Amino acid sequence: MLAGLSLHALALTLVALVLIPLLFAVIGGFKDTTQLADNAFGLPDPWHPENYTDVLTAGDFWRQLFNSTLVALGTTVITVIAGAMVAFVLARFAFRMREGFFTLFTIGLMFPPAVAILPLFVLLREMGLLDNPLGVILPQAAFGLPITIIILRGFFREVPHEVEEAAILDGCSPAGFFWRILMPMSRPALATVSVLALVVSWNNYFLPLVVFTDPSWWTLPLGVQQFQGQYASDTAKVLAYLVLAMLPALGFFAIAERHLASGLTAGATKG
Repeated sequence: MLAGLSLHALALTLVALVLIPLLFAVIGGFKDTTQLADNAFGLPDPWHPENYTDVLTAGDFWRQLFNSTLVALGTTVITVIAGAMVAFVLARFAFRMREGFFTLFTIGLMFPPAVAILPLFVLLREMGLLDNPLGVILPQAAFGLPITIIILRGFFREVPHEVEEAAILDGCSPAGFFWRILMPMSRPALATVSVLALVVSWNNYFLPLVVFTDPSWWTLPLGVQQFQGQYASDTAKVLAYLVLAMLPALGFFAIAERHLASGLTAGATKG
């Protein structure tokens, strides 16, 4: 019983650590700077919804929202499709050096993207991908492949071979089995890797900073920095901008959340 209470207390503590800063930002966006200084943790008196409406009526916010959505969706689609294809081969086909190739992808998890930023910048410049969304999408997809392949390979290996054999007997090719049967069966794992790819792309600051010199291509993390510099004396408005920048990613996470836990634990058993 004590162990159960301790686990509940730990869970509530972790939830509080996540929710309290978020609530502080949401409520702080309805205050002015004076209220934040005098009563940081109290309710606004009076409320200032214009902090949010000013951000929503600004053209820069919507342009940066579109750019972030474009980059995040492009990264997610490429990462999930390419990662699923590689994971399918590594999970369902036996060939020499299969485990060696898988180990190479696993090693990719230990490679920090910041280390590659200089050669990556030179490569993108030579390819003419600076100030181009593909200059962010393709590197993000490449860095997202290792974790995607690891999760999907474990899930694909758990699918019984009898299912594949039955599909082949019905005239289904390996490609047909992959697209028509395996991918629909793998929705929890696909949701998991999609959430991971989208959230990492949405929050990425360093790579867009290096690739995008044209402000018209800035994403929301760059927009938050620019907005903070422009309204350095108006902390409440900066909090409102920050909250609105988080909402799309939180909404996507809420939609895919029910698949997330099952996707992360899929393939965890030895097979």
